[in-house]
Amino acid sequence: MNLALSLASAVLLILVFPRFDLTWLAPFALAPLLIACAREASWKLRWFYGWASGFVFWFGVCFWIQFVLQVHGGLGVPLSWVSFLLFAILKGLHMALFATVAGWLIRKPSALAAIPAWWTGLERTHGDFGFAWLDLGNAGIGMPVAMRLAPWVGVYGLSFVFAMLGCAVALVVLRRPRMQMAWLAALLILPLFPALPRPTPGNEPVRVVQPNVDTEADFTQASMDELSDQMEALSRAPGIPLIVWPEWPAPFDMTPSYRAYIANIARTSEAWVMFNGVARTPRGEPLNSAFLVNPHGVIVNRYDQINLVPFGEYVPPPFGWVNRITKETSDFVPGNRVVVFPDGGHKLGIFICYEAAFPELVRQFAGDGAEALFNLSNDGYFGHSEAREQHLNLARMRAAENRRWLLFATNDGITAMVDPAGRVTARLPPYRQLAADMQYQYASGTTFYTRHGDWFAWGCLIAGLGALL
Repeated sequence: MNLALSLASAVLLILVFPRFDLTWLAPFALAPLLIACAREASWKLRWFYGWASGFVFWFGVCFWIQFVLQVHGGLGVPLSWVSFLLFAILKGLHMALFATVAGWLIRKPSALAAIPAWWTGLERTHGDFGFAWLDLGNAGIGMPVAMRLAPWVGVYGLSFVFAMLGCAVALVVLRRPRMQMAWLAALLILPLFPALPRPTPGNEPVRVVQPNVDTEADFTQASMDELSDQMEALSRAPGIPLIVWPEWPAPFDMTPSYRAYIANIARTSEAWVMFNGVARTPRGEPLNSAFLVNPHGVIVNRYDQINLVPFGEYVPPPFGWVNRITKETSDFVPGNRVVVFPDGGHKLGIFICYEAAFPELVRQFAGDGAEALFNLSNDGYFGHSEAREQHLNLARMRAAENRRWLLFATNDGITAMVDPAGRVTARLPPYRQLAADMQYQYASGTTFYTRHGDWFAWGCLIAGLGALL
């Protein structure tokens, strides 16, 4: 029964996120696991139940990783499954630790505050241990009242709320004294937070190009020339001041000829051009970089991706047998600085691909003065899986946390414009080569979360450990 309850939580968590999007289940998702933890006296069995729940959750919500490793990593069926199963085994350890401690905390009068704090604090550590993706709070992206927390405490505030509600359900089932439910009164402050900004149209035009490049293409000089001609044609937009290209699957090194090609497009269009390319360190190591070229054809600055994609841009040490997905001759190396780009009197923040999963990083762009955000990505490696929608949800939360318009520009979809409340205002059909003119606005104010970062999440971790002690 305890194992079944633990696995039920895993299933509920999977159903909360794309592809199912049953977000109304988020407040109930942790309840079965917590009931199992309360019923089980052995911490070793709680560890196992938690690990089993975490394994099934990560297996189900990141099922697309096996496809990526098999098709784009060239591992074949057996080795791709071995690698993916090892990934899920390791990611299950977070849930194992949560369940082990929750079994002690749920016996205390403070359970309804301590357990959500412990869950939220552990969520914050995912990125520090190799891979961050969907936090429980991401299920609230379409919930207007819950989303009021995002500019104050980030996605982790929503995670805390859902974990508290799940814990309350568990305590009711366990027939705990009503006084232990008094902690729920804290949720009464939610309607007191400022409401989401009302939908307003953008007033700054941008031409976004979706090239739909085959991620498994063999890039010859002829195919690269053909692609360059197509991109130039798609970028023609008289009177549009900014042209945005997504992250490339093609190995476009910043050679003198490529620089001249981009400069010619900028001068001909009389527009700023934002694009992705491969830069190099002084030692020749590849960097996955974003560039901005002014209308005179001059590169004004460069941002090097700081949080690289495991298996996509480098191979984690425990997975030495896995091939990298990208075509570079060696692993990318991470950048080491946040860059805000000047753009005709305004400032832009550009982050790359998987970095949408890191709220602490993205908020630094807004904190350093970026008035609009741009996420350049190549989601073609995801195939036709739910990972595309999952990635878009991450980017939407980053827009809401920092109250910024955000352009989610991808190689073959999903390409979308997101407003400061996390709402999608425009979206291109996937798997097609096209370009479109979208609208956004600049914003200069900063949110409490932008200024202070993950204070709430780290505070929750400390509070959870304190409750345990």
